[in-house]
Amino acid sequence: MQNLGPTSNSFISQRLRLHYLDWGNASAPPLLLLHGGRDHARSWDWVAAQLKDDWHVIAPDWRGHGDSAWAPDGDYRPLSYVYDLAQLIHQLKLAPVTIVAHSMGGNIALRYAGLYPENVAKLVAIEGLGPSPKMLAERRAQDFGQRLRDWIEAKRKAAARQPRRYATLEDALARMQEENGFLSEEQARHLTIHGVNRNEDGSWSWKFDNYLNLPWVSDIDPDETAQLWARITCPTLLMYGEKSWASNPAVDGRLAHFGNARVVTFADAGHWLHHDQFDRFMAELKVFL
Repeated sequence: MQNLGPTSNSFISQRLRLHYLDWGNASAPPLLLLHGGRDHARSWDWVAAQLKDDWHVIAPDWRGHGDSAWAPDGDYRPLSYVYDLAQLIHQLKLAPVTIVAHSMGGNIALRYAGLYPENVAKLVAIEGLGPSPKMLAERRAQDFGQRLRDWIEAKRKAAARQPRRYATLEDALARMQEENGFLSEEQARHLTIHGVNRNEDGSWSWKFDNYLNLPWVSDIDPDETAQLWARITCPTLLMYGEKSWASNPAVDGRLAHFGNARVVTFADAGHWLHHDQFDRFMAELKVFL
């Protein structure tokens, strides 16, 4: 029988109904694919297609993203995402699980792996360590009260702002291509089709919550984050694109916090290196797994 793609499922976390995709093969070892901020689970379709015969592949939509519910208060703190991930793994009984995660998804996965090292078999984080030491130092130099006031003002503005509407799907596609010039036409169209909803007037809007554009005004201390990284026991692969804005942890010193991790870099790749250099990414991933 022809494979018709992943099934659509949901679980409950903190009173929110959150969506995830399941590619079947439940008797195989579990593997989670975690997308980044303002992205969606269908961005992993190409990766899942190559792994689903050997793994039980599952990809959730984070709260506020894709087909998952939006947080009623528009608050998307990192620890809420950590709890959501913990709930998914707990409810589906996935531990020990292998995780492949991008950007914000990698940030959350690394924290989870430090909290529950016994639950993670292997971990791949694509540019997932968060702000560089330089960026954190610049943030600490700012007045916290002013940063908090700026956040309040930004949230007020977000409350008044309606999601952008694109007259045609092609207009939304053009915005996707503008965001990442490395994407092929096929990739950009796929990501756009699965990343938008059609409005009643026939226009198109991105699925993610506008409040996700707000910065994380508060989080756990960077030293505490480093403590979590040090608690990770599973083999860990940190991937970075040479043309990305993200700071390489092998260069900025953050790799020293890990006990069993290495860094691999990708030429001619930006922040979405798993799209930008897909064939090399899959080759590296399969060897590691």
